[in-house]
Amino acid sequence: MDKDVTLRLAQQEEADALLSRSPLAALVGMLLDQQVPMEWAFSGPYTIARRMGADDLDAHDIAAYDPEAFAALLSAKPAVHRYPGSMAGRVQKLCQYLVEHYDGDAAGVWRGAASGKELLARLTDLPGFGKQKAQIFLALLGKQLGVRPTGWREAAGAYGEPKTYRSVADITGPESLRRVRAYKQEQKRAARP
Repeated sequence: MDKDVTLRLAQQEEADALLSRSPLAALVGMLLDQQVPMEWAFSGPYTIARRMGADDLDAHDIAAYDPEAFAALLSAKPAVHRYPGSMAGRVQKLCQYLVEHYDGDAAGVWRGAASGKELLARLTDLPGFGKQKAQIFLALLGKQLGVRPTGWREAAGAYGEPKTYRSVADITGPESLRRVRAYKQEQKRAARP
């Protein structure tokens, strides 16, 4: 990840700083990004780290955490997600996968990927990451974090297109957040019968 980039997905300084320096926080935020506002999802990793008494997230620590205690940690008010118990299990599964396959190093998912197609396959293999979520995260890596293996835009599909406002990959501040929200609302309207 490009260390000079500050993500602005949570729209909170401390939460965005964590997302910017921690590949695991970025992955966990992306995992949480469903059925809640984007800012809520991407502030989740910061809330989890604070509640664990840490400055960062550690895949080994989360993977080994007692599942009931971890669910309680995410459920404490204000809850990390609309479905904190379910999402606690998903976060732990993601971290267990990262420990098993990448020795807990979240950046290992994209480090050394020879192509966008390979990186998309690695992301799709992550627990909780379907094709769309993987493509959005791939677009975020390419557009904002300097992770650009050959063919990354094509692998990211429409989310990789330049100068669009489709997803979190395109959010760099309040104005782009507003434009992404407007795009999503238009998509919902168009999908209605």
